[in-house]
Amino acid sequence: MNMVHSSIQLTDLPDEILMIILKKLYGVEIFYSLIGVNKRLNKIIYDSIFTRVLTLLDYRLDGSICSLRYPMLDRFCLQILPKIHHKIEELNLEALSMTRILLATNYPNLHGLSLYDLDIERAKYLFTDKTLFLRFRNQITSLIIDFTKSNERDKGPIIRLIFTLIYDIFSNLQCLNFGPSLSLCQKLSFARSPPTVFPSTLLELH
Repeated sequence: MNMVHSSIQLTDLPDEILMIILKKLYGVEIFYSLIGVNKRLNKIIYDSIFTRVLTLLDYRLDGSICSLRYPMLDRFCLQILPKIHHKIEELNLEALSMTRILLATNYPNLHGLSLYDLDIERAKYLFTDKTLFLRFRNQITSLIIDFTKSNERDKGPIIRLIFTLIYDIFSNLQCLNFGPSLSLCQKLSFARSPPTVFPSTLLELH
């Protein structure tokens, strides 16, 4: 359904019905298609129901994760995110576009971050460099990292290093989840090479 061309019919409906319809649709498509159509629709889609948690990634036909199409990603980074940045509490991102999205604006209320399809070596670089994440040091309480599946079994030492680096960055982390793709996490033995410090805030480790 083309949301822009359907806006005339949508605007004939009461706000309550519009909310029910829009909640059934993918959030990214709602923003991309309806933002700027008219003031009434803007007010509705700026509601916290749609802005609190944003999933800014897409899927290929085979089910694998990919970045948003460039025009959509561009509009989000340049126009949409700066307008709703203070309402965003959780972001679900993929590896190729995550840096641009995180640097697009400030996220003063962001506390949940999920990073998907992230290469282990790149994760090591990002968490060692720290530049991208330091401004969220005291904010992030939940972190999910879903690594790519290639060469997992040879990456045990790197995963342990990433584990330690994460705790060094995020001082209020309560939940850390390495995602379903990393079967290696189930085999990690921190008894052999334990992180030097487990934060007192940590409540969940998956």
